[in-house]
Amino acid sequence: MKTLLIIGIGAGHPEHITVQAARALARVDVFFLMDKGEHKGKLNALRREILERHATPGSYRLVEVLQPQRPLGSDYRASVDTLNAHKQAVFERLLDDEVADGECAGVLVWGDPSLYDSTLRIVEAIAADGGRALRYEVFPGVTSIQALTAAHRITLNSIAGAVQITTGRRLAAGMPDGVDTVVVMLDAHDGFKALIGQDLDIYWGAYVGTADEVLLSGRLDDLAEVIAQARQDARRRHGWIMDSYLLRRRT
Repeated sequence: MKTLLIIGIGAGHPEHITVQAARALARVDVFFLMDKGEHKGKLNALRREILERHATPGSYRLVEVLQPQRPLGSDYRASVDTLNAHKQAVFERLLDDEVADGECAGVLVWGDPSLYDSTLRIVEAIAADGGRALRYEVFPGVTSIQALTAAHRITLNSIAGAVQITTGRRLAAGMPDGVDTVVVMLDAHDGFKALIGQDLDIYWGAYVGTADEVLLSGRLDDLAEVIAQARQDARRRHGWIMDSYLLRRRT
């Protein structure tokens, strides 16, 4: 029997690791590090720092592989399904070739494994296949939503108000009815601009919890172009961007 631990490591700060996650890290014999390319080298550097702080020195090995890229196309769902199939093939190879029977492997997941991450779906599919003796455990982490609201010193919800978590792609349809607060996790095209004039506040953050953190907040109508420019500048400077934002109806 092989064991796989899916460990949430928080939104970017090395101290986001929970005590439970730290204990899980100490159990692992081999860690799988998914490399997203040279522009995102800081991500794996942070993973390595977390392991140096919390894993048992000399007791584990690292296997680093290049993460498959999502194919381009107009059908977003189909491209994600294709990406996950490629990731599943990578995971299956790693489990077969890099983990001995009785050993424990670990995967470090940004934020929390349950939120906008497909690792759980992929591992579920591998376990359901029945071709491997595999057990897996999941350890929650601090989400980018929690890191964002803490950085801005705000609550996630208004009193008795509903919250919706969505993407920039869906935000183009407008602010949902009956919802006071919307959190946007994936927005490559400044979807918040579609809501200018709707009397909203925005709380935006990039690289939250890291040394590169950038925060902006205020009335959306006043900040939409400022945030759009900040996103461009950050992407140009780092080669990539990891950001999220919260929109709330003004009272």
